[in-house]
Amino acid sequence: MRFSPRTVQEIDSPMGATYALLAGRSGERALLDLAQAAPSYPPAPAMIEHVTKVAHEPNGAAYVPSPGLPRLRDAFAADLSRGYQSPVGADQMVVTAGCNQAFCLVAQALTEPGDEVIEVLPYYFNYDMWLRMNGVVPRYLEPGPDLVPDPEAAEALITPRTRAIVLITPGNPSGVTIPPAVIADFYALAKRHDIALIVDETYRSFRDTVRPAHDLFADPHWARTLVSLHSFSKDLAIPGYRVGAVVGSPELNREVMKLLDCVAICPPRVGQEAAWAGLTSAQEWRRARADEATEKRRRLETVLAERPGGFELLSCGGFFGWVRHPFADRGTDDVVRDLITRYDTLVIPGTAFLPDDRQVFRVSFGNVDRAGLTEFAGRLELMAKDLLG
Repeated sequence: MRFSPRTVQEIDSPMGATYALLAGRSGERALLDLAQAAPSYPPAPAMIEHVTKVAHEPNGAAYVPSPGLPRLRDAFAADLSRGYQSPVGADQMVVTAGCNQAFCLVAQALTEPGDEVIEVLPYYFNYDMWLRMNGVVPRYLEPGPDLVPDPEAAEALITPRTRAIVLITPGNPSGVTIPPAVIADFYALAKRHDIALIVDETYRSFRDTVRPAHDLFADPHWARTLVSLHSFSKDLAIPGYRVGAVVGSPELNREVMKLLDCVAICPPRVGQEAAWAGLTSAQEWRRARADEATEKRRRLETVLAERPGGFELLSCGGFFGWVRHPFADRGTDDVVRDLITRYDTLVIPGTAFLPDDRQVFRVSFGNVDRAGLTEFAGRLELMAKDLLG
């Protein structure tokens, strides 16, 4: 048999490659896993109880309608309408098997080989991989010094083959939260050029404000331009249940459902049931978990404020810190390998999120507590002492 060259030539999953390094770690210290962006706590008790109940029902393992479990779509529409202070309807969303699948289906519906999509650097590696494997050309937008993207710079990248601009806010991997005014400017830009603005809002609950992430849903014609992507993995601590959503126009959602029917029929019912229970029964639990994440972000900022060992925190937000290492003469992949094999600290190299090496790596603080973040700073300082003297 022969394989697709576009797939063969693409990189393997950076997550798998990073976790493979665990086989060579020293084991002298407890492992600090700052790689996977996943909550370290279980779902809310109400969610577990509901899933257990559904599992015992005669139809608990049945298919759900193509757009998703009706009561989940109703609950999520209400949740979005409250969060954005603008009406969002259940008929404007399709439930997917996580936000990754949501992006892949939307990209497939909007593009064909040779088309272009603008991605802000640093990009999310799975999105970049998917575009390339489908013959779509990524056009990389360099952000400003604060890592916030500039709509005017994006406009210079638009060509007749451009089909979409992708924003992730808060960012993965950077953690940067794009201000609502900047998102509005990107929306105006996309609208002017008749292209899609895809906004991944996976980490919207993990911002330092309860104000709406943007005001785009207030425009009665938002669905002609905006595609809003969501995930329940972090918000409700169910990453393995695989449930997310596309919020967009009926026309787009029809195409998304065609693709979804081919790759999954429908997302797993258990994930949708869990998400419904979380949205309707775990609001206080959600707020408490978001507050805990905020406290961890602040702790990371505190322990890295003095640049231990010369390591610099460039940005922080959502579930992530974006850190520059001080070893100008060493590749980041080698630095990350040393961190795990010699210092039992697992992070993701920035080369997974960039077209070149910029001496950065991603830290995800969801798996560690305050003491772990303090220990992380100490290990960075020790590494620099050992290597720089």
